[in-house]
Amino acid sequence: MTRDTAPKGNLWQASAAERFEARPLSGTMTVDLAVIGGGFTGLSAALGAAGQGARVAVLEARQVGHGGSGRNVGLVNAGLWLPPEGVRRVMGQEAGERLNRALAGGPDLVFDLIERHGIACEPQRAGTLHCAHSARGLADLEDRYRQMKVMNAPVTLLDGDRTQARTGARGVYGALHDARAGTIQPLAYARGLARAAREAGARIFEQSPVIEARWSGRSWHVRTAEGSITARRLLNATNAYQAPTEGVALPAVPVVNFFQLATEPVPGLADKVLPGGEGCWDTGLIMTSFRRDLQGRLILGAIGLPERGGSLHHDWARRKLRQLFPDHAGAALSHAWSGRISMTSDHVPKAMRLEGNGLAIFGYSGRGIAPGTLLGRAAAQALLGDDDEMLPLPVTERMGGWFSGSRSLYYEAGARLVHFLGARR
Repeated sequence: MTRDTAPKGNLWQASAAERFEARPLSGTMTVDLAVIGGGFTGLSAALGAAGQGARVAVLEARQVGHGGSGRNVGLVNAGLWLPPEGVRRVMGQEAGERLNRALAGGPDLVFDLIERHGIACEPQRAGTLHCAHSARGLADLEDRYRQMKVMNAPVTLLDGDRTQARTGARGVYGALHDARAGTIQPLAYARGLARAAREAGARIFEQSPVIEARWSGRSWHVRTAEGSITARRLLNATNAYQAPTEGVALPAVPVVNFFQLATEPVPGLADKVLPGGEGCWDTGLIMTSFRRDLQGRLILGAIGLPERGGSLHHDWARRKLRQLFPDHAGAALSHAWSGRISMTSDHVPKAMRLEGNGLAIFGYSGRGIAPGTLLGRAAAQALLGDDDEMLPLPVTERMGGWFSGSRSLYYEAGARLVHFLGARR
């Protein structure tokens, strides 16, 4: 087995073809829409609003895509983690059906924006494979298949042999293929959205953490260390990377860590592993994802936070590679990184009213790319048009406490336990 050297950081930072830089905010300006957060949601909102002729400013505390948008797996899925009937059960029949239908078109929006703006983000629309990790997991996929066929979704249920042939992975019991979906290089996509938004007239500022955002009764006053913005409307799109901000009280939601490790490019990998180019995740309670990039790297991810100086999750990843892809078990691991996922208690994203003419969108529960892109654009339309009906989910006036700290610890403890027990197999 190859002995790994210390892995480098975020692969997406190293491989993104799109480049984007912006200066910090300085001085004062007046806009129609101020956006806090330079990820998929905020950048999609800025692009959509600027395309309508609105004056837009985006304030990003670090760099565009620094948060979950530049750290995730890169699966462009239709819908939510929760199956369609679960969404309707949580939201009610009419509201749930409306959100299901809207998000079914999420991948169309993402890949249309990529093509329209020439975003160099390695797009592959070969679908995704939701893989059964056990017989019970296959039964869950069979139920999801039934629900999705009712919606006329282009899904196919594969047995174990066909799944193993399609993925090159051992020990999978079956899979649900969704032809609407695909994969991208997520950080490059975020940077491409930023570039397109700026080309449309949006002003984007990096290294500009918001210190204060207050509603005066007529407008929002947003302050950073070196500048300020007066805005008719405000969108908070910080999701799992929300920092304390005077004047904006967002609910605490559980945050889950997700880590990934990537191998060095493996010659001939595309002939054996996912030759069709799909991205995958499994039905395990402590979810595992796997995919490859166009350079032939195998990328494995799972819930949990890599330990500094520890080896628990790293050793698990090494064993998982051996379990799923024994022919490539010795491939050197070259990159390791992690990000945060904002989880709502019912696994449905939220639109929350801020004081005055403001909204916050958050809680994708691991489905940030297509829902974030779609809901960001819809939120900008709703704010600029003073019409909540332009959002495909209801606006909540106030959120209660969700015991986020204990929930986050619960998820992390579960991931550590599963990965520790995996070491004994």
